[in-house]
This record gives sequence, C-alpha cells and structure tokens, in this order.
Amino acid sequence: MLIIALLTGLLAACAPAAVAPTTAPMAMTDGLGREVTLTAPAQRVVSLAPSNAEILFAVGAGSQVVGRDEFTNYPESAVTLPSVGGSMGGYNFEQIVNLKPDLVLAAEINTPEQVKALENLGVTVYYLSNPTDIEGMYANLITVGKLTGKEPEATALVDSLKQRVAAVEDRVASTTAKPKVFYELDGSEAAKPWTAGAGTFIDILITMAGGENVAASMEGSWGQFSQEALLVANPDFILLGDAAYGTTAEQVAARAGWETIQAVQVEQVLPFNDDTVSRPGPRLVDALEELVRILHPELK
Repeated sequence: MLIIALLTGLLAACAPAAVAPTTAPMAMTDGLGREVTLTAPAQRVVSLAPSNAEILFAVGAGSQVVGRDEFTNYPESAVTLPSVGGSMGGYNFEQIVNLKPDLVLAAEINTPEQVKALENLGVTVYYLSNPTDIEGMYANLITVGKLTGKEPEATALVDSLKQRVAAVEDRVASTTAKPKVFYELDGSEAAKPWTAGAGTFIDILITMAGGENVAASMEGSWGQFSQEALLVANPDFILLGDAAYGTTAEQVAARAGWETIQAVQVEQVLPFNDDTVSRPGPRLVDALEELVRILHPELK
C-alpha cells in the first residue's frame, strides 16, 4: 500500500499543471464592413445611441456600460451613467477616452468620420447597423451578446421575444378587421403633419398588429402627410408619437377640419411611447403588444 501511495504521489507530481482557460481573440465584421477584434469580451463599454444602451442592458451587460449618449433615458439605471454628449451629433471624445472603454458601440446616428476619429485615438469601435425588420433586431441582440460575453443571455432573450411575437401573430390571425391608423411624429404643422411610411418599424408593427398604416403609400420612409390626404384616409386611430413633446388629443381635436376624422369623433386619438417604435431594440416587441391592445381590444 505504501508503494502504491508513493507511485500515486509521483504520478501526480509529474502531471502537467492545470492551465487556466483563456479567451481567444474575437473578430467580427461591423456595419461599416470593418473587422473589429476584441482580445476578450468587452468589460467597459460606451454606448453612443439610446437603442444600443437598451440592448446592452437587455442582454445583461448593463454593469459593463461605463458611458452613454445624452439621449439615453431607458432603463433608469442607464441614466445615472456619465454622458458623453450627442446633441447635434457632437460627442466629447476626450471624455470617451478618459472612461477607458475597451469598446465603443456606435450606431447609424454616428458618422463613419466619428468612428475613424475614435479609432485614431486608440479606441475600439463597433458600428451596429440599424435592422430593417424584427429578425434583424434579433441578430443585433446576439451580436451585442457576443461582444460583451453575454451570448447565452442574448439567445435566451431572443427566444423569449420570438415567443411573444408568435403569441401576437396567433391572436391577430383570428380577426379580419384592419383598423386604419395614422401615426403622428410631429404635428406642429397641422396642415401637413410628419409621419412614417412603408418599411419603417412603425409601419411594420402596425401591420403585424393587424392594422393598416394610412401613410404606407406615401413616397419615402418619412415625410409630411397632407391634411387633405388624411381626411380622405379617415383613420380609425390617431397615435401621437409626439405626445412626449406635449401634443394632446384635445389639441388634435381642435385643429381646423380634423373634427370630421373618425378617430377624433370616437375619441381614439391616443398618446404612444415613440421610443418603443423608433429605437431598434427589444422594446419593439413591447410596442407590438401595445398596438394590438389598442387596435384590437376584443382580442384577449
């Protein structure tokens, strides 16, 4: 027994020492076609867009975010982070560098020139392109999960969002009604308010929710819709994306000529949280569920 014990000890001593696992460098191509390499998942991230901040927190990387643009207002815990600017497209590059990020997450509101300027300061930047559909939003969640070492959490989030979307689709499939919707982005010119056309997330979500965007035939993704065209379209609902700026249903009802619109007559001029439809992140699904609740209250 003594000999066996001695041999066992000798074999253990001769065995190679355990090697701590290492993380291989990660190379990913961003929205500008640049190959961005991280030696390890980013632990100090600066977000340059509200949608990026929402994605980072949603995939579980909120504690890794050290800075955000000044328009980020969700979630609440992101608001307490240092702001690096963003008003009129201007960012405080010095402050960004001082935050010592190992990744700056840019978006389409940022220019290629800004990305290059940050690179020249020795900062690693990943440019996250805006998705054009829900599947593209899911893909962005996975991308950010990979960049921050939160891929399992991002995958679980995507699975949950897909289940919620499928539930909405099942409910909407049970009705043939398609209420007409006008989504107001800016009604400061009542004779030609700004709205969203075909291909925007506003249009996509209204359609998915079993509605019809009356501005879908408008030329371009964004534009002004004439009052004459609106009167002809006669929407069943008017959703106020500009409610955050003070526009109310009472103000809309008081606009000359608008009193004949169906939505005004039946008091279906409603505020809507524009952040949920204008920021290409996971809250798009929140917006979809809210739209179904508004447009189809009969669907439980």
